[in-house]
Amino acid sequence: MNERAGNAHSRVYDRALLLYGSKRNELLTLAEIEKYGLDSFADADYISIYGMPPREWYRHGIRLLGRTAVECTPDALGERIGLDVASVAARMPSNQLVAIDPFAGSCSTLFWILRHLPNSEGLAFESDPQVFELTQRNLAALDLRIELVHGDYVRLLAERRVPEDRGIVAFIAPPWGTALDEVQGLDLRRTTPPISEVIEQIARQFPNQNILFATHVYEKVGAPSLTHLQTRLKWTELRIYDINEKGPNHGILLGTKGWAPR
Repeated sequence: MNERAGNAHSRVYDRALLLYGSKRNELLTLAEIEKYGLDSFADADYISIYGMPPREWYRHGIRLLGRTAVECTPDALGERIGLDVASVAARMPSNQLVAIDPFAGSCSTLFWILRHLPNSEGLAFESDPQVFELTQRNLAALDLRIELVHGDYVRLLAERRVPEDRGIVAFIAPPWGTALDEVQGLDLRRTTPPISEVIEQIARQFPNQNILFATHVYEKVGAPSLTHLQTRLKWTELRIYDINEKGPNHGILLGTKGWAPR
């Protein structure tokens, strides 16, 4: 029996099973991680994170819940996001940056953003105690310099003081849940919480600083919700990445507050 294919599992390992089904809050085995990659993306190594394929990160002691496996950013996408964020951040009129992720999950995207912004600080928030504990253990196993804080970002961010000469890079990826319809696309107004609320909250917290927002989006975004968000930002650019040959693609909406790239 082929271990990589996970033939011991007869059910289909897809988004529905891992995000809403019995595997939502379970630690996945390596075979299950690889089967999810095979069943959903025709690639056993699809959930490559922190710069490693599944077999390597699993050997390092990294573990994921079913829902985290669905919601994490795989390396192929994370690196593209990190490169694009860095290319725009380089034009920000701030020499030092703080990268913030209000919905940390696995911190896989923040890992790539910081890799391409090597002199920046990383600050992440996770309100779910189970996800927080697991991600904290994963970061410790990899010795990653990301400050992960347990609790709601709205309350905790208000307690943070970031020097006004530092720019803010905010990765915005609240849970999509039912906001994603694979036919109609992603409705940015129906994420939990709505993305516009997150952006406005961060902008209120840092009214005197230059901010670059990078919002995770699906390959198809509902036009009214996209317009709704774009009107709240000074400058925007939508980038969809052609990465998956046999699955849906993702991308980011870059946007700024307080400045615009030249």
